[in-house]
Amino acid sequence: MTDATRTLHGAGRGWGPGRAMSDATRTLVAWVPDWPIVAAGVAAGVPAVVVFANRVVACSAGARAEGVVRGLRRREAQGRCPALLVLEHDAGRDARAFEPVAAAVSAFAPRVEVVRPGMAAVATLGPSRYFGGDGALAARVTEAVTAALPDCGAGTEVGVADGAFAAGLAARRGLVVAPGGSPAFLAPFPVATLDRPDLAGLLLRLGLRTLGAFAALPGTDVLARFGPDGAVAHRLARGLDERPLAGTDPPPDFAVQVELDPPALRVDTAAFAAKALADELHRTLAGRGLACTRVCIEAETEHGEHLARLWRSDGALGPAAMADRVRWQLDGWLHTADGAHRPTGGISLLRLAPDQVVPDDGRQLGFWGGSAEVADRAARALARVQGMLGPEAVVTAVPSGGRHPAERVTLVPWGDVREPARPADRPWPGRVPSPSPATVFVPVLAAEVVAQSGEPVGVTGRGAVTAPPAQLLVDGGRWTPVTGWAGPWPADERWWDTGAHRRRARFQVVAGDTAWLLALEGGRWWAEASYD
Repeated sequence: MTDATRTLHGAGRGWGPGRAMSDATRTLVAWVPDWPIVAAGVAAGVPAVVVFANRVVACSAGARAEGVVRGLRRREAQGRCPALLVLEHDAGRDARAFEPVAAAVSAFAPRVEVVRPGMAAVATLGPSRYFGGDGALAARVTEAVTAALPDCGAGTEVGVADGAFAAGLAARRGLVVAPGGSPAFLAPFPVATLDRPDLAGLLLRLGLRTLGAFAALPGTDVLARFGPDGAVAHRLARGLDERPLAGTDPPPDFAVQVELDPPALRVDTAAFAAKALADELHRTLAGRGLACTRVCIEAETEHGEHLARLWRSDGALGPAAMADRVRWQLDGWLHTADGAHRPTGGISLLRLAPDQVVPDDGRQLGFWGGSAEVADRAARALARVQGMLGPEAVVTAVPSGGRHPAERVTLVPWGDVREPARPADRPWPGRVPSPSPATVFVPVLAAEVVAQSGEPVGVTGRGAVTAPPAQLLVDGGRWTPVTGWAGPWPADERWWDTGAHRRRARFQVVAGDTAWLLALEGGRWWAEASYD
């Protein structure tokens, strides 16, 4: 066992005689840090980043030494490191370069799963027994993967644990977690590790900050409160596989295949056929209410060579996502730099076999009405608009804190960190109660409010109206009788700051067929918003 892999919570042995198998598959994960940088052939010491939609998605060790981190905008990263090498994101390049690494892992165990380019997983039940335990297997895989990497100073990390999720986190620390130790290993990790931002934010607001605290909740209560996605995250936090082991008969064979005559020597030719296969497979599964989460891509060459590789997805694989993975894998097979793994002939048969299917429970479509691919295309389009018109030309709204309706939304340039100008979770005394107005006027409209006697309505120092509102005039229109009103909600803002001190009172007033949000400040009335 090398120093690259350490053992946590006991000796890392495989499932031996007399050991009961838990509801999690013993898994080894090989992870190459900063894989997009490695795939581009950039040395680790060179300051370099890979950007997508004007955001840093990967950076080298040299870039991190200059203060560059993932998530920064491109211009901010270049500001921190003027000598920064900027590379565009290329998913095909990443997948193509990863094929020799996947082949190195497959030399120790069959059915290697490519979780994503840069990370591969494999079950260790048999290989660990053969090589003398999880630690010995991890050391051998580390050596083999390191030898398969491009000569740019890249390293690899290998982790072993119960379940792919725990093994992936163990790989980031180079650990072998003993059988049964995954729950204790996962317990101190923050809930953001689940890579479900909405769920993690809700858990934080509920006071559940670690995976251990989340895992301690009853599973039935989690399902009732957070739904199927929360139940899956709860299983991961407990150190289990994403779904329980199937105790029923396996599903029927849904595999689809196509023969290519003449054999395809080019990736685009085979990928065109793969697109039709992916559509056919998706229609077949959808007709039975199923979705594919792991697919086996198989190919045969005109010389009788058989190639196969498993690809896993965190969610259901749609036809576009499946076709992309087929194209990446074909590119890796046909164009790999390692001649030992390159096929000697053209692709004569292509086959897609769903290796893992789950009930299709449906999903909530995003704002753009489709899958992640649609969202990516929208992000690229918005980034191009920003490039032509400037960052402030495309903004997104973030809930914010404040008393005025316009203050309760912060407009953030697309791609920037979605942070409000003011925290929304503060009390904000004097804030107008729900419901929120439908239209906020920027700038505000001048208004007049008078009592039945014709005198202007005011508010005393104790927050009481001088007379009930009877007539309303907005923006130089006509006087309208007031049929209902509520308030005032006085606000004495920044009383300690002479220059910024403001005193105002707000009312909700119904006049005619319109409801208004009015404000009185310095003896003058303003219409700030209206309700539908």
